Amino acid sequence: MTTTPQSAGHVVAAVIPAAGRGVRLGPGAPKALRGLGGVPILVHAVRAMLRARAVGLVVVVAPADDVAGVRSLLDSHGLPESKEIRVVAGGETRQESVRLGLAALPAEVDTVLVHDAARPLVPVDTVEAVAAAVRAGAPAVVPALPLADTVKEVTPGPPGSPEPVVGTPERARLRAVQTPQGFRRDVLTEAHEKIAAEGEGATDDAGMVERLGVPVVVVPGHEEAFKVTRPLDLVLAEAVLARRRASDVF
Repeated sequence: MTTTPQSAGHVVAAVIPAAGRGVRLGPGAPKALRGLGGVPILVHAVRAMLRARAVGLVVVVAPADDVAGVRSLLDSHGLPESKEIRVVAGGETRQESVRLGLAALPAEVDTVLVHDAARPLVPVDTVEAVAAAVRAGAPAVVPALPLADTVKEVTPGPPGSPEPVVGTPERARLRAVQTPQGFRRDVLTEAHEKIAAEGEGATDDAGMVERLGVPVVVVPGHEEAFKVTRPLDLVLAEAVLARRRASDVF
């Protein structure tokens, strides 16, 4: 596969960490390899990135023991040959996998989009909006939606036990963050070099960048860019995909 030429001085790549097992969806294949409309969730996510004109390269970070299998899976689903897709081995945490994906990028890439494999239905307009905001000068960009529910801050307790409320944040100031998150490559690389993994590692690259003191801006997200984490999410994703197919919107 060859890389689509992009404007001089601005080359965008997407990194998709897909090395996790997704236990909350239940037993079976890793979350990213579960079927959605007869196609693995990961393939949908890769297609979503490839549809964006701004993106010239996609790096998929696969389970370390199944790089060849993921490469074969992607090759078997008729993805566009006009753009390059690389598959590399991931790590034990999401943070490590993103770092390994960054290391696989060619030197000319200066803008990186990091996208959850479990967000298979993100619209192309959202991807383009994130990339455009980085092009316009923002060092870090996240798509996000206002919250519909009131949020309570609690003191965590054992699962299933009552938890005391300690505060109610102002909902108008809160956003639910989605992906792809966009970054200047040098900013994201610095974050992964300086911010040590804690526990299971970082789940949000923008949060790591914030800890560097670098500003992060929000652009509008989309309700269909939700994360497929639990069985009910998969039911909703099937419904969205069926609606798109009925109206020839992909």
